[in-house]
Parts: sequence; structure tokens; C-alpha cells
Amino acid sequence: MNRRLPITLLLLAAAPLSLWFALSQGSLNIAATELWRALLGNHDNATVYLVIHELRLPRALAAFAVGGLLALSGALLQVLLRNPLADPYVLGISGGAAVATLLSMLAGLGAGWLRGNAFLGAMLSMLIVFGLSRAGAAWTQNRLLLTGVVVAAGWGAVISLILAVAPAAQVQGMLFWLIGDLSYASQPGVAITALVIGLAVSLWLARPLNLLMRGENVAATLGENPARLRLMIYLLASLLTAMAVTLAGSIGFVGLIIPHILRLAGGSDHRFLLPASVLFGGGFLTVADTLARSGAAPMQLPVGVLTALLGVPVFLFLLARTR
Repeated sequence: MNRRLPITLLLLAAAPLSLWFALSQGSLNIAATELWRALLGNHDNATVYLVIHELRLPRALAAFAVGGLLALSGALLQVLLRNPLADPYVLGISGGAAVATLLSMLAGLGAGWLRGNAFLGAMLSMLIVFGLSRAGAAWTQNRLLLTGVVVAAGWGAVISLILAVAPAAQVQGMLFWLIGDLSYASQPGVAITALVIGLAVSLWLARPLNLLMRGENVAATLGENPARLRLMIYLLASLLTAMAVTLAGSIGFVGLIIPHILRLAGGSDHRFLLPASVLFGGGFLTVADTLARSGAAPMQLPVGVLTALLGVPVFLFLLARTR
């Protein structure tokens, strides 16, 4: 309990620092005074002003929103599946979004169509998984998890088929989106709004989530409806994941490692865990995206590559600690 306050204060300080790092670093490094003047609307240095407002600020806000969405959905799914190593992409939601996006790319549709179809694909996958997991049997965590894994494998096969038949000129863009890329995330407003609403709803469910962690019988005894609560968690986590995938593609491991690290550090009280996951996940992905676009400048790497390189060893470490 005593560790939660310093962790929260540290994350509150680290979030704006991560945004400052994203705005100041890149192929053009910007001093703190110039950055501050540009943020206040000063046009003395037109190049710095355009770099900040047209390129880096929208991308940094999008990275923070996507990281927060993934971490928040990961925290919710780990309650739903009663598995501390559950991941937002384990239910095949990103696979449905990926198939819809790749088909849109093949058809030559614009960016707006890509984002809209990605969201529709994610929602379709969500409905398929939830419908199949309930067909002819009672709902269980294992049944939902296995259904999600099978549906994700099916989407993976369709993705491989699309990449095999796609023109060579389109394959690179498709691969960047599949790995996870924030290069075209120029309109973060919707994702930020979704993050704020998702966090508010999640905090409203914090007490029922704490009870559900103790078992469905305990939650039912204390006045909660476990079946309705499970459905709300699933829908909310799926919508958050779909929004993140729509904006940035398939970025892995953020929703897995962030909530788990916070549980190890500060416990499982969701009044602490949910907002802390948003701050930690948002700051983590913002820094990772900055390193991805500036570490090998002028070449930009997909941020999903960096999160995977960081996430795999952390995942193996956490897996080794989990009994």
C-alpha cells in the first residue's frame, strides 16, 4: 500500500517528461527554450514551429494514447481471463483489424477508409470470438481464451494469404502496419477521447473488478453480477484495443508487461492499477516511438519492433517468476 503513492507520483512526473522527450528529440534536436516558445505559439523559428505542431506533437499524443489504451485493455483482460499474462491481442481482435486494413490497402482506399475498416474488422472479430465462446456451452475463461487463440490463428492465415498475393509495391507498407507504426497517426483526438472515457468507465468498475479477482462466488455474494460484469469488461477491453489497433497497427507486449509490472510493484487494487497503467503505458510507448524514429535517423523503424525487442525478455522474466 505504501508503495502506491510514490509510484503514482513518479508516473505523474514521468508522463510529461516522456512527451517532452518526444517533442525535443529527432533528426532535428530542439532546445527546451525553443520548444517552449513553439508550444506557446511563437513563430520566430518557422521550422521548429512546423516540426512541433505538424509532426511531433500529434505523433507524441497518439503514441501516449495508444500506449494507454493497450495497457488499460491489458489490465482489464487479465482480470477477465484470470491470467496475469493475458494480452489484448490474444483474443484475435488485432487480427480482424489487420485483415480489414490489408484488404483496404489492396483496394487502394485512403487513410480514412483504412482506419474505419480496421475498427470494423476489430469489432467483427470481437463478435465472432464472443459468439463462438458461448455457442452450446457455458462461458468460461478458458473457453474464451481458446476461442480467441483459434480465431487469431485463422486471421493469421488470411494475412499470410493477402501478403502472398499483394503487389510488391504494397507489401512494405502492409508489413509496417502489421508490426505497428505511428508514422501516419496525425489525428490523435479520437484516441485520446476514447482513453479518457475508457479510464473513467474502468474506474467506475474498480470495486467490482477487485471483487471479481477474488472469485465469482465472492463477487456474487457481495452483490455483483459476474456474468454482466464479464460482458462489460470484454466489450470495454475490446473497444479500447480496437481503437489502438485502428490508429497504430499491431503493437505487441505493451498490454502484457505494463499491468503485470505494476501488479508486482504496487499490488492489484484497480483504483491504483488502472490509472497507473494508462500513465506507464502511455509514457513507455511515447519513449519507444521516439527511439524508433530517431535512433536510426533519417530511417524510421516501426515502433512495434522496439516494443517486441524490449517485451520478449521482460515477458520471459515474468513468465519465469509466475508459478
